[in-house]
Amino acid sequence: MIEETSITKAIVEEFFEKLRNAVESDVCIVGAGPSGLVASRYLAEKGFKVNLFERKLSIGGGIWGGGMMFNKVVVQKEAASILDEAGVDYKEKDGLCICDSIELSSALTYRASKAGVKFFNLVNVEDVIIKSKRVCGLVVNWYPVDMCSLSVDPLAISCKAVIDATGHEASVCSIVAKKTGKLKILGEKSMWAEKAEEAVVKYTSEVYPGLFVTGMSVAAVYGLPRMGPIFGGMLLSGKKVAELVANSLK
Repeated sequence: MIEETSITKAIVEEFFEKLRNAVESDVCIVGAGPSGLVASRYLAEKGFKVNLFERKLSIGGGIWGGGMMFNKVVVQKEAASILDEAGVDYKEKDGLCICDSIELSSALTYRASKAGVKFFNLVNVEDVIIKSKRVCGLVVNWYPVDMCSLSVDPLAISCKAVIDATGHEASVCSIVAKKTGKLKILGEKSMWAEKAEEAVVKYTSEVYPGLFVTGMSVAAVYGLPRMGPIFGGMLLSGKKVAELVANSLK
């Protein structure tokens, strides 16, 4: 016999426990696109307590749509090892790896989840916590609250490091830039795939004490070109930022 109220209790109790345990963590990642997913997985595998916040319903960011809704994406061979580790099938052509965007997004999500990453979708980060000139937490609310412009107070999540993986908006960096005046957002430039793929990995970094940037957020902060539906730089940037954060927390 299935009792409706038992279903409700199970959902409420389990989610409340997950949220309660997430209030204090090691790393908070904002944005569940390719860079955020890769970073979260590597950090969780290193033993860090990782929360991943995504304001949309779906996880995977820009992967799903491929190029102009053709659900295939390209990854250069330098990042093929990340595809292999995630168990993603691909074809090689002209030095590029072509894979299914649905498989890629699903595989990265699955690997991160199995590594221990805690996902919170439909959650918007509206502010950060800064103490002693260091980012040490996030201020979060349900994204529908923001969509409907409701006057509902948010909740706070503490952590030792924050990763902005929000893509073109670089929304967390934009908040810190506005609140501190110590960070400048240059805005991404026009498309130049080859240069962008190299630069987004090169400039993956800590941009303010406790705040790291990865993926297209790097392009937005540093004024780099965009690259379109090639994702190797995104994956490699996620791996690099995980290493940077892990080293900083040691």
